[in-house]
Amino acid sequence: MKTPKIVFFLFIVSTLSFSSHKYYLSLTQIKFKPKVKAVQIIINVFMDDIETALNKDYKIDLQLTTKKELKNNDFYFEKYLKDKLHFKIDGVAKEYNYIGKEYDGDLVFFYLEIENIESVKNIHVSNKILTHHFPEQENLIKSKIGDVHKSVLLTKKDYQSTLNY
Repeated sequence: MKTPKIVFFLFIVSTLSFSSHKYYLSLTQIKFKPKVKAVQIIINVFMDDIETALNKDYKIDLQLTTKKELKNNDFYFEKYLKDKLHFKIDGVAKEYNYIGKEYDGDLVFFYLEIENIESVKNIHVSNKILTHHFPEQENLIKSKIGDVHKSVLLTKKDYQSTLNY
């Protein structure tokens, strides 16, 4: 994917985070941190979209950012992400730790980490976040391994890709 398209998508995400949106886009940022031997992942999605998906999938009423918000919502967020998002590093499936989440405007940021990673030659990403409930959903993956930046745009039909470094 060319850099101007990435900048355009990032612009849309930031612009739409402050208003009602008609575009369905998430951003997943992946960085390898050799000093701590970990791959760190940050995902941001629109709050109303993730709330709709989880409420329908798990028959719950999250009521995010209200006084009635479910106290154990991290359980549902982690369960959903573990079902919809998978990684292979150098051809080996890797489990990630769900670190937590934070709200910022209309966005939810999720923090994940894959531990005990010595080096990275490639990362295979399978991302079906929100595509079941929103067929127009696009999931932008940006990565930085060493000095190499890679990105790919995933969709409902093309939901996985391998990034080589």
